[in-house]
Amino acid sequence: MKITVLGSGTSTGVPQVGCRCAVCTSDDARDRRSRCSSLFETETTRVLVDCSPDFRQQSFNITYKKIDGILVTHEHYDHVGGIDDLRPFCMFGDINIYGEADVNQKLRERLPYCFRENLYPGVPKISLVDVEPGKSFQIGDITITPIRVMHGKLPIVGYRLNDVVYITDMTSFPEEGWQVVRGCRLLIENALRKEPHPSHQTVADAIAFAERLDCPPTYLVHMSHSIGLHAQVCEDLPSYMQLAYDGLTVEI
Repeated sequence: MKITVLGSGTSTGVPQVGCRCAVCTSDDARDRRSRCSSLFETETTRVLVDCSPDFRQQSFNITYKKIDGILVTHEHYDHVGGIDDLRPFCMFGDINIYGEADVNQKLRERLPYCFRENLYPGVPKISLVDVEPGKSFQIGDITITPIRVMHGKLPIVGYRLNDVVYITDMTSFPEEGWQVVRGCRLLIENALRKEPHPSHQTVADAIAFAERLDCPPTYLVHMSHSIGLHAQVCEDLPSYMQLAYDGLTVEI
C-alpha cells in the first residue's frame, strides 16, 4: 500500500493568514501545511481519508483517475470542505462517501444539491454510506475498520486501513479501541502543537499513544504553526516518529 499525505495542517493551514512567525515565513516547503487529507492506494484501489477545503489544489499532485471511496472522520469543515471539488473524479463513476450516520446527515444538510432526485448537470455524483465504530467493511482490496476516538467532547472516528491506522483530531482514545489498532505496521496521528489544547493531541500525547502501540513507524499530521519548524521538531522526536508534510509518500 502507498500512502500520500495530501495535507498535513490544521484548520487554519500553514502559513496562517496574517502571521509572520518563523514557521509561516519559512522557506522550507515542509513547513507549508494545507488542510488534512491522505490518499491510500493499492494496485487496484484508491481511498481518500477526508476531503479538505484544499482538495482541489491537492488533486493536481496526484494521478487523475478513479477514487473508489472517501472516508470521513467527522463533519468539521476542514475535513469535508472539498467534497464539491470531487466533480472531476466523478467522471470515472459515482463515489461513495463513508461516515457515521449523524455526519452523513449533516453532509446532506450542507450539500442538498448533491442529493436531490433530479441533479443538475455537473453536480458531484456521490452516495453516503453509514459506518459504525468497530464494524469492518471492504473497499476493493482494502479492509477498513472505523475506530471511535474523542475530539474534545465530540465523538469522531479514525480508521484502520489494512495494517495502517489513521487518526486525526483526537484528544482521547476509548479503551475498547485498542483491540482494533494493535498490530498496525504504520501509524498516522494528529499532534497540533507542544502546548495543551482542549480538543487536539499535543506532541507528548502523540508520543505516549505510539508508545502504547509498541512504537510502529509514526507520522504526525494536523499540525499548526505553533508546533515549530519541521527540521527542528524532527530532531527532538523519537527515532520511530517524524512530522509528515504535504506530498509525503510512504509505502508498506
